[in-house]
Amino acid sequence: MLKTEFKNNILTAYIDGEIDHDSAAKIRTKVDGAAQMFKPRELYLDFSGVTFMDSSGVGLVMGRYRQMKLIGGALRVINIPDRLYRIFAMSGLESLGVLR
Repeated sequence: MLKTEFKNNILTAYIDGEIDHDSAAKIRTKVDGAAQMFKPRELYLDFSGVTFMDSSGVGLVMGRYRQMKLIGGALRVINIPDRLYRIFAMSGLESLGVLR
């Protein structure tokens, strides 16, 4: 479901499977714990393995965006499948400049 890697002051969270209310809470806990431990300059959320996402995925990204701002870091959402990109764009996340 989630694998993290810390390298060159970048924490990458590789998310796999579906993101719904229950899985988003588990992902949030793991990512936040790793971010608190490593204090990365950047947090990358890699969505290449995500097969489904509801609005909980948008909330997950917004919360990590706010958390990274609090510790002086930045968030990037990378490898977004085309079918999910529209959800991010419609949610307003595109205007934050976090989507890659």
